[in-house]
Amino acid sequence: MLIDVHNHVMPAEVLDLLRSDPGYGVTIDGDRWTGVHHVPFTIAASFHDPAAKIAEMDAKQIGSAVVSPPPPLFFYEVSSDMGARLCEAANDGMAKFCDVHPDRLKWLANLPMQDPPRAAEVYRAALAQGCVGAAIGTSIAGQRLDEPVFEVFWAAAERAGRPVLVHPAFNEPNPALEPYYFQNVIGNPLETTVMVERMICAGVFSVHPALRLLVLHGGGYLPYQVGRLVHACEVRPEIPVPASDVWQAFGQLYFDTITHDTAALRYLAERVGTDHVLLGTDLPFDMALAEPALALAEAFDDPQRDVIGSANAVRLFGLEGMRGA
Repeated sequence: MLIDVHNHVMPAEVLDLLRSDPGYGVTIDGDRWTGVHHVPFTIAASFHDPAAKIAEMDAKQIGSAVVSPPPPLFFYEVSSDMGARLCEAANDGMAKFCDVHPDRLKWLANLPMQDPPRAAEVYRAALAQGCVGAAIGTSIAGQRLDEPVFEVFWAAAERAGRPVLVHPAFNEPNPALEPYYFQNVIGNPLETTVMVERMICAGVFSVHPALRLLVLHGGGYLPYQVGRLVHACEVRPEIPVPASDVWQAFGQLYFDTITHDTAALRYLAERVGTDHVLLGTDLPFDMALAEPALALAEAFDDPQRDVIGSANAVRLFGLEGMRGA
């Protein structure tokens, strides 16, 4: 059985809040979401119903999942108070959601990153509730995660000793990415690449050597273009860090398996190391990895499948005793 570390929930508690407060700018009509941060989509039952989530996991041969809020629940552009209110609803809801099947579900905290000191406080509270890490976006209402204002959060995350999943959100406007859904297809991997390379060049990883990030969609373009960054570190005065900082950061980065391509997935494991790749699906969104077990079987032999499919998740998130461990 597999362990999925990129799997989304939208608990009933937070959906009820969004229905009742128009200030968040979302309309939920039945099971249809319309509003900020995402094209309209259907809210599948597995977003908010634990039984439906377990049935979905069983159908995909997933023993356990570390569930997280998707970017539509980040709301970094609202006030600190509104953001904290939403995060508390999301975290309370995810804790209850996972308590229905504690041997199969764990959760990552949603945080009001528009207020980094408050985000650190909310994270501490969520850790006390039982979260196994945090989930944040790659940019925060136009601010980048390498900016000094976020140092208080990175310090808190390092002290927590838990991984931070960083989900692409929100892409810079680019008319060339319309109208073909390229904001997702091209923009999401680009956003992840920009986030990580900025954090490397700003020295965030070297300042926080115990910090661990889980980056998604195979790490964007980073694993395939890291040599270009290394070369730039050696020849360009604009970059203040040595090339060795790039390789140090790779020791602190973990990558999910969502490449939608067998050859690319094999290369990812070769480039970053099998011990730094974890199964992710992006369920239940339509861009999810449709057949995760098959994807691993086509790319890897049995020992590699076991490491990537479950053992790395157990080690990184502390999932001993979970199904699939």
